[in-house]
Amino acid sequence: MPLSNLLSDLLEDINKPVILWQAGIIAVCVALGWMMARLVRGAYADPADHSVMRAGVVNFGYVLTPVLIAGLIALAPLFAVPLLGKVRLLRVALPLVGSMAVIRMGFFLLRRVFARRGPLGAALVTFEKIFSLLVWLAVALYLCGLWPDIFHFLDNTTLPLGAHKVALSAVGQAVVSVVVLLMLALWAGSAIEERLMGVAGLHTSLRVVMARMSKSVLIVAAVLVSLSLVGIDLTVLSVFGGALGVGLGLGMQKIASNYVSGFVILLERSLTIGDMISVDKYSGKVTQINTRYTILQGLDGVETVLPNEMLISGPVQNQSLTNRVVQVATHLTVAYDSDLNAVFALLEAAPQGVPRVLEEPAPGVALKKFGADGYELDLAFWIADPENGRGNVISEVNKKVYALIDAGKIKLAYPARDTRALDAQMVAVLTGLART
Repeated sequence: MPLSNLLSDLLEDINKPVILWQAGIIAVCVALGWMMARLVRGAYADPADHSVMRAGVVNFGYVLTPVLIAGLIALAPLFAVPLLGKVRLLRVALPLVGSMAVIRMGFFLLRRVFARRGPLGAALVTFEKIFSLLVWLAVALYLCGLWPDIFHFLDNTTLPLGAHKVALSAVGQAVVSVVVLLMLALWAGSAIEERLMGVAGLHTSLRVVMARMSKSVLIVAAVLVSLSLVGIDLTVLSVFGGALGVGLGLGMQKIASNYVSGFVILLERSLTIGDMISVDKYSGKVTQINTRYTILQGLDGVETVLPNEMLISGPVQNQSLTNRVVQVATHLTVAYDSDLNAVFALLEAAPQGVPRVLEEPAPGVALKKFGADGYELDLAFWIADPENGRGNVISEVNKKVYALIDAGKIKLAYPARDTRALDAQMVAVLTGLART
């Protein structure tokens, strides 16, 4: 339908009641679509409902309104044509509303895949603008009646690829199918991951494994399906598989090892998110376990990216693998003239009442050794949240110990120095040396 004919037909019908009827039908479709979308979203607004239907409505609520409006406008000619005859305005409104639905669907998929946990980046905003421009350009070309000419040009223009020639239309179809299916696969993988991470009955590591594997399977399936849709023989991938195997054997051992190590960590559950671990010179809380690396957040807030192979091949100290209760100790030296029984009783009572210090196991004091200046003691107590650090709780306990020292109930040892005068003969020798 060329643009000149469309404009002339619309101008010809502008003074006829048929235009007003079509405009009214479009207004009714918009109102009904908006009301239906609102009713559907309201019917599944209960947060306690974890059904698949509610998850779909929540995810697609952003695009539900234009999709319903486009569907109603597409059905409207079935009833309007027998009554009104030609419905040119409806046929123009359908691609316009449909383009809005396509743009919103594209925005939804992009944001759910690339900006699911954070703000939109400048690159994503720019890509959304380019995507909108391309969609509106396609609609303009459709309304101008140029689509048949463009498709004819693409079908008859070929690109030489080795011994074969491929039409531009096939290349474009392949690119579009791969991109669309990959986006759908990434969105589906993200949705499955969110749903799995919310299942309380599964272990954290098992949830992560299932999410990672489901996303990988969906991506591979999307690529294979898209390639088969455009007529590419999947047996040619055997050559690529051989090349990939050679690459893994020559220069990608570390990357492959890290990926395999990631799945091993998740499957054997030796580490879980929230564990306090120490690896080599790094220590902190595990915040993420990815297929290639693990993120370790130190108590100072600094995050360390550790390759998963490092967690498999070397020793790892896990403070909360099977028991989150860990011991914390502070050290002091008391004078030799102190009453150890009384000092022990005072020190054992000092951690009581301090936040995070457990009553069971009870705090204890140990005589570590007889030092040069006094009795060296260890005051040990227990906490159940090592991920929150030890420094603050040790400081609070030390403050209570200081109160005992300040009150004179505990006497600290001071370094003893034995100073002796030299005898007269030694003094004479040293005096003679000084004179010479």
